[in-house]
Amino acid sequence: MSEPAAPETAEPESGELTFVEHLEELRKRLFIAALAIAIGTGVCYAFIDEIVKVLERPAGDLDFIYISPPELFVTYVRVAVIGGLVLASPVVLFQLWRFVEPALRRRERRQLLFALLMGVVFFSVGVAFAYSVVLPIAIEFFAVRLAGEGILPTFSISYYIGFVSSTLLAFGIVFQLPLFVLLLASLGLVTPAFLRRYRKIVVLAIVLLSAFLTPPDVISQLLLAGPIMLLYELSVLITVVITRKKVRAAE
Repeated sequence: MSEPAAPETAEPESGELTFVEHLEELRKRLFIAALAIAIGTGVCYAFIDEIVKVLERPAGDLDFIYISPPELFVTYVRVAVIGGLVLASPVVLFQLWRFVEPALRRRERRQLLFALLMGVVFFSVGVAFAYSVVLPIAIEFFAVRLAGEGILPTFSISYYIGFVSSTLLAFGIVFQLPLFVLLLASLGLVTPAFLRRYRKIVVLAIVLLSAFLTPPDVISQLLLAGPIMLLYELSVLITVVITRKKVRAAE
């Protein structure tokens, strides 16, 4: 009499990772990313004086003070951490890419790689625009035009760095709008007619978003809202091009 066959166990297919192996892979990628950020932070702190001088450049000849004993040190550490994130961003993005790449098809890999690269490009353009155009205009307005007679514009270094970093980050984020709309249009979730129909609502949302992301002043909000509206119109053109390509492919 033959023995009953042993129940079959679910074996992972060749090349596929188990759940535990996925967790181990994620832990490895996170460790490499955290190590890169730590090294980048250390490098930035070693050159903190040069970095702070670059951040102070849009302020021109204005003087800075610090009003509590640990303020300058805390500000330097914050600048070093932000700089470390910027330096480590290629390593962090590469680790993200390596983690999700095995689960993607060839076309999806190309699309994700394109999105990551263009995200870096748009973010860099937004930061460069804010640094070279927006910050000098905003500081000129607040430090020169609003200064009354006998009132000297002397800024706290921590408040100034906070103002600069939040402005650069806000512009870097909002300049991702065309890329975000491009992805939605590629998935068929938005159309040119949809974007045109809700243009008024989007303009209102842009104004509210600018008020939320920028420091509490009208000049920074207007300088952020204007480029976002231009980017939105660019996004409409992008969806028109993508929609036409889809129609031609379907025909």
